[in-house]
Amino acid sequence: MILGFCPLQRLPSIRSVMQKYLEDRGEVTFDKIFAQKIGYLLFRDFAFNQAEEAKPLMEFYEEIKKYEKLDSEEERTTRSRHIFDHYIMKELLACSHPFSKSATEHVQSRLSKKQVPPDLFQPYIEEICQNLRGGIFQKFIESDKFTRFCQWKNVELNIHLTMNDFSVHRIIGRGGFGEVYGCRKDCPFIVCMSYAFHTPDKLSFILDLMNGGDLHYHLSQHGVFSEVEMRFYAAEIILGLEHMHSRFVVYRDLKPANILLDEFGHVRISDLGLACDFSKKKPHASVGTHGYMAPEVLQKGVAYDSSADWFSLGCMLFKLLRGHSPFRQHKTKDKHEIDRMTLTMAVELPDSFSPELRSLLEGLLQRDVNRRLGCMGRGAAPARGGQGPSPARRSLAPSCPSLAISPGCRSLPLGTHQTLLATPSPLYLTLQASTGHKY
Repeated sequence: MILGFCPLQRLPSIRSVMQKYLEDRGEVTFDKIFAQKIGYLLFRDFAFNQAEEAKPLMEFYEEIKKYEKLDSEEERTTRSRHIFDHYIMKELLACSHPFSKSATEHVQSRLSKKQVPPDLFQPYIEEICQNLRGGIFQKFIESDKFTRFCQWKNVELNIHLTMNDFSVHRIIGRGGFGEVYGCRKDCPFIVCMSYAFHTPDKLSFILDLMNGGDLHYHLSQHGVFSEVEMRFYAAEIILGLEHMHSRFVVYRDLKPANILLDEFGHVRISDLGLACDFSKKKPHASVGTHGYMAPEVLQKGVAYDSSADWFSLGCMLFKLLRGHSPFRQHKTKDKHEIDRMTLTMAVELPDSFSPELRSLLEGLLQRDVNRRLGCMGRGAAPARGGQGPSPARRSLAPSCPSLAISPGCRSLPLGTHQTLLATPSPLYLTLQASTGHKY
């Protein structure tokens, strides 16, 4: 009997299978891979350790990206000068600058005018990426780093999350868009999304856990806030608003119920369901919560932008101090009457308010957008007092919600407070557009 042996066929590798899969979907391009976190990190590792010609390009790219993340104009001025001196002028003097004359002139022109916008170095970003797209990217595809990328994509595509993968310990809120679940998974003044996944019947968003309740809850449980407490919350909310406004997003639903506290007493703006991008077209829709909506939002056919949020901030701060919106002081619940009062009624501020507080609220509650605090070109920038983007996070909150979040400690009610006997720092508590208002 003659035995025949058939040679074993070698199984295709994960790399070859995934590369074919990704190529069929147009995913094996520099732009697609570079835009993904894992792709960027692996390409960076390749550039710094295996591609000598790519290393200076990546170093330059990362310096620009650090610059773009700076919120302070003062910081951008310092960093832009450093970048120009070390990555542009140094190479120009050595006659080894591999970029176009137009890119250099673009940066020089703006620096000479003391203009330091976040996109100052955008021409260089485009040229760096263009240089990386060619032979360097092809070498990356042939390297072990791309093999690792394929392995990670294989893992990613085979992960199917369900609610069972998260520790759900409590429903912490409900709204028009569904229930908000508190789960344990990990921009300091806005509740951010960490992850999203879907099941056959639900779309789930994993957000930052804010387990200290909201300002509406604490207002109802503990009464009105003092000026000192209000100043602290105002400072953090202002920085959250400015973060949105700098990205051409108007929030449109600022009220105590949408301001959540963490376990340390710091606050974040939540529920961006009504937020709107006004970079290309200003909104006209009358949306929001009656008693907090700005006059221009209530007027049909009137376009508005971030101005609406500053008026809402004034209404909200008034409520934190008095327990009601300035346009609900007669306890009316009629929406049309509240809107009429918003459009016509002069707000009366109590004599007990300090002169600085009166100045702040009068500025925020201006019906004329051109005279409203925050709407005259500088937003809330002076609120930082030159201390960087988020000094409030380094200050002690006026009160600290103590809430056990472990399943075995559910007996503590939501938002139990421990008051801290501490004097808050000044907190750059200035909402000063170009008017000199200081608070």
